[in-house]
Amino acid sequence: MVSNESEPAKPQKSLLAKSEAELAKYQTRQTGNNCSFHAISVGIQLLLNYKIDPSTLAQEINRQWWRGKFMRVIPNWAVTPQMQVRIIQYLAESRNLPIRATYLKGTLPKLEQFLSDPTAVPIVTLVWLWGQAPPIYYADSAINVNQTNAAQGHTMVVATYDPQHFSGGNLHTPWGFINSWRSHARNLYWMSEEDFSRVWGTSLPIIGANPLVLLQSTQFNKED
Repeated sequence: MVSNESEPAKPQKSLLAKSEAELAKYQTRQTGNNCSFHAISVGIQLLLNYKIDPSTLAQEINRQWWRGKFMRVIPNWAVTPQMQVRIIQYLAESRNLPIRATYLKGTLPKLEQFLSDPTAVPIVTLVWLWGQAPPIYYADSAINVNQTNAAQGHTMVVATYDPQHFSGGNLHTPWGFINSWRSHARNLYWMSEEDFSRVWGTSLPIIGANPLVLLQSTQFNKED
């Protein structure tokens, strides 16, 4: 017998239970190919309230490349998810920060789970080929702000899952991201589940499909 009862609606989940406006304040506009450094800096600030300037960090990692510590493919260019883990480990050691990072093959249910974890920030990298850029929307606008025909990659912090969010009134876009395309923002950037899953699931050599870097705090507050 088939039940006519509909499934209960999923609850909204967001990093540290913060509102969209609160999360959007962490966004800063990138210059150059530095989206990974913005995402890492945001994650550390969220977890530890410790600020790192993304541009300064990018230049520091460039210098480390010439010293044989390869945390970018080449200076001023791409950072793979595995290199993001190395950067976070480098920051933990050089700044004595209570953080760690793990490279995982992610899933949408795992992302929802991590959004409920106050000690974790999920960082995803999307890679697309020519003519396959996924639509990305700012706030509740119907305007796609990712209109490019180029093959590219981009790293963002998964900030929220809101099953009630729509772009342009009728496009269901439940996945919200802290993105490095705007400073002094009041809103997040949003994607539909179909577009997000399609591009995140693109498998490339070395990177693989559904690349997820989980940034975690190792600092535990003990109650008296």
